[in-house]
Amino acid sequence: MNQKLIIRLGGAAVAVFVLAYAASPLLAARSLVQAAKTGNEQALERQVDFPAFRASLKAELSDRMVAEMRKDSRLGDSGLSGLGMLLAPTLVSGAVDAFVTPQAISVMVQEGRAPKPDVSPQSDKAEPRQDKVHQSWGYRGLNTFAVTLTREDQPDEQVSLLMQRRGVFGWKLAGIDLSAPN
Repeated sequence: MNQKLIIRLGGAAVAVFVLAYAASPLLAARSLVQAAKTGNEQALERQVDFPAFRASLKAELSDRMVAEMRKDSRLGDSGLSGLGMLLAPTLVSGAVDAFVTPQAISVMVQEGRAPKPDVSPQSDKAEPRQDKVHQSWGYRGLNTFAVTLTREDQPDEQVSLLMQRRGVFGWKLAGIDLSAPN
């Protein structure tokens, strides 16, 4: 009789662990979105790995800039394309370091678009379009969870916030994916 009880308790413990393991990114993502919507800078500081997030955003923006330069036939003909491709990572790096802050993360989540270095204080006062941003959540791997934001008025563009597992149950925003939806 004791052996059956031990097996049942062990099974219940494993089930609780698996449930908590699977649900932890949902709770972390919900907490991140709530902190962003309310503008809670302290909570965002705790929930974002800023060096990793900045590195990810730099890579995404550099790739996007290089792709745009390759598509622009005027640059290819003038020889400026190569120079632009060399300078793009440096320009992006400096801009990203300057403007990725808890406030920028908050605006990004509220508006469903990547932070832009040209955001002026006046545009920060504009009403957020939270009701026009659709969120979808899902795993991208065992240790990566994505919160994908799609604006109602721009369904062909999306921003995926990539949360990375930190320890067994901890998660932090550590990356971004700006690729177009499939």
